[in-house]
Amino acid sequence: MNHSVENRFFAIVCGALLVFVAPLFVLFLFLSSERAEKEIKDHISVLLVANAQALAKPLWDLDEDSVTQISATTVAEGAIVKVNVRDLSGQLDVTQSTIPKSYKGALEAVSRSIIYNGVDGARNLGSITVYYPTLGLFDGLKSEEIVFISIFIFAVLTVFGAALIGNRIFVIQPLMRLTHAIEATRQLGSRHHVDWQSNDEMGRLAHSFNEMQSKLEREETELKLAHRRATDTYNLTPAMLFSLDKDDCIAAVSDYWLAATGYARSNVLGRKFVSLVLPESRAKYIERKRSHPDSAARFDVTVKFYCQDDRVMDVLILETTAIQDGLSLSVMTDVTDLKQSEDRNLRQAITDHLTGLLNRQGFETALDGKINEADKRKRELACLFIDLDRFKWINDNKGHAAGDAALRELVARLQARLGPGDIAARLGGDEFAILLLAENAEAKAIDMAARISEIFEEPFGGDARLSASIGIAIYPRHAANAAELLLKSDIAMYAKKHDGKNGAQIFDNSMLDASRRRAELENHIESGLSEDWFEAYLQPIVNIDDRSIAGFEALMRLHHPQKGILPPARIIEVAEETGSIIRIGNRIMEKAVSNFARLSRLDGMQDTYLAINFSPLQFEPELPVRIAALLSRHDISPKRIVVEITEAVLMDDNPETRMVINEICRYGCRIALDDFGTGYSSLSYINRFPVDIIKIDQSFIRAINDTASDVSAKSRMLVESITTLSHKMNCTVIAEGIETEEECTTLRAMGLDYGQGYLFHRPQHPNDLMKTLAGPRAEGLPSVAQAS
Repeated sequence: MNHSVENRFFAIVCGALLVFVAPLFVLFLFLSSERAEKEIKDHISVLLVANAQALAKPLWDLDEDSVTQISATTVAEGAIVKVNVRDLSGQLDVTQSTIPKSYKGALEAVSRSIIYNGVDGARNLGSITVYYPTLGLFDGLKSEEIVFISIFIFAVLTVFGAALIGNRIFVIQPLMRLTHAIEATRQLGSRHHVDWQSNDEMGRLAHSFNEMQSKLEREETELKLAHRRATDTYNLTPAMLFSLDKDDCIAAVSDYWLAATGYARSNVLGRKFVSLVLPESRAKYIERKRSHPDSAARFDVTVKFYCQDDRVMDVLILETTAIQDGLSLSVMTDVTDLKQSEDRNLRQAITDHLTGLLNRQGFETALDGKINEADKRKRELACLFIDLDRFKWINDNKGHAAGDAALRELVARLQARLGPGDIAARLGGDEFAILLLAENAEAKAIDMAARISEIFEEPFGGDARLSASIGIAIYPRHAANAAELLLKSDIAMYAKKHDGKNGAQIFDNSMLDASRRRAELENHIESGLSEDWFEAYLQPIVNIDDRSIAGFEALMRLHHPQKGILPPARIIEVAEETGSIIRIGNRIMEKAVSNFARLSRLDGMQDTYLAINFSPLQFEPELPVRIAALLSRHDISPKRIVVEITEAVLMDDNPETRMVINEICRYGCRIALDDFGTGYSSLSYINRFPVDIIKIDQSFIRAINDTASDVSAKSRMLVESITTLSHKMNCTVIAEGIETEEECTTLRAMGLDYGQGYLFHRPQHPNDLMKTLAGPRAEGLPSVAQAS
């Protein structure tokens, strides 16, 4: 380490200090000493002048006491350590000294003649000599200079130390790491890297060194691998390698090949390889070269291979010809297990993992095969498309595990009713399909549908009740191919869904018209969303007593450019099935709130409310936030918004839906239960959910004055009971569909709060409604009622 970089750096820094700093420091001390000596000499010169004058008279009078006293006063000065006074006659010689005996230093002497000015003129009587210590370089320093020198020395030492530490950290350490890496590489033969990262030259040097090491390491690895492949290909490669000469005789085999086949090397070298191939595969193996005339071609062939112990392996041979001297290199792979697993994988690929039935892919393959069989045997093929009703309820309320258990239980019951040759499949979710081959496939399909219906007589999972909608299509009566048969059975199933579910329906061509109409309506819905054909019509809700307007209900309308207003009920039904009802609902809500904000600016409309219908699918977690943002944008109070829901929203008792409804209520909006009385256990919803308004369905309103007295009496009793119970539970009651004065009078007598119907107002476009409310006719309209 005598010639290390750190020692050299230390020597350079010390040399710099000696060459530049030390001379400056010595010069400073010399000048300081010279200044101090000059000051002492000037001071002593003044003292000598004064004392020489003071000593003139005593020396003339040879007054030794006075001379001694003046000499003592002079030696008391700080800079003077010795004073000598003598006259020229030698009679008087006085010396005063404060020099300690231990003092060995040199003294400087300054003399002055003592002149006495008498009557006879000036006479030289003698001399006074003072002594002071000779000043060194440091003796003349003042306290301020000492402080300055101390700061200077500290600054120099700090810079010196910082330079050494910085050099140690940023230069010596990376160099030492680089040196250690190089030494380790040299001694151990491995490629060590430098663990140093910085943005300076050392960092770049370390990075370059590491990259160089990595590159050398890769190159060394590649060289080693190449060498290993060249020298140990046959003996170390875990593959069945062999080489053939130009006559297809075995020229070399690997140890792994011998271990896998059981042969000895001496028994196979020089032997025709084709002799080890089963006769049934030999033609395929011989054909390999004929189909690949290029001598450098690479090809593969799968054959059956004889082993020494009479085992037969399925082997895949990958061969590269003409490597050198006419030799080929081949890799033989045992694919026996792969061949067996292919069959298992195929079964798994076409099988539903939950139920063990065929999946859609397997069903489509089986359907093609059954159609071919039907053509050959001149028989019919029935396809039953089965969709479970209310299966979603199990998943939503009991969890997917319960749903899976119900599906497995369903399949177990179904398989017990299948006959030989019948094929069942799970197409996905809660959709199943069955293929029945028979001379009279329709009768067999109807019988099977009846047996399937028996499956649902018992509950699933203890208490879950299910049913199934079944569509039936017959090949070749209804369809000419597999895809068409599956499609038409699906269409028949949907027809049964719309017809009330829980049963079977055989396809007929009229369903195609319904399917086309449905597809056309789906296109109208998508076009309406993209072209903005949807409008939010408003129908006023009035106080039954004075017919003043209390609020408005927003009603969806699709205004087709050519067909005009399309029936909303069918649009809502299709939109809920396709899921587009969420986008439609959001669009209608935005337009209704925007138009309601315009209406609210009319005189007398500031206290009205807006009722908006919501589909069950719209109750997503982000719905409360969307409502809050919309009302904030139009500066509408939440208490002026009523969210109308149907019993379908509450029947599922979905926790997520309940949470959304509670959030809407906490925000300040009110909840109205629409079409009350038409579902199941409606009264329980008033108690379990935060319902503020009950809307009695128009079917009850129309029946209160029915010509049949018993119908009228029962309807009035129901309406009165609903009104009484609702009022006791602090709910407002609104009658829907009021069309006659007689109905209005009867309802007013029953104590209903509000009414809605053609008797008062029809649903109108917001622009038309604003004209009606703001125009001359508005003067005759009753005042606005406060919505409770």
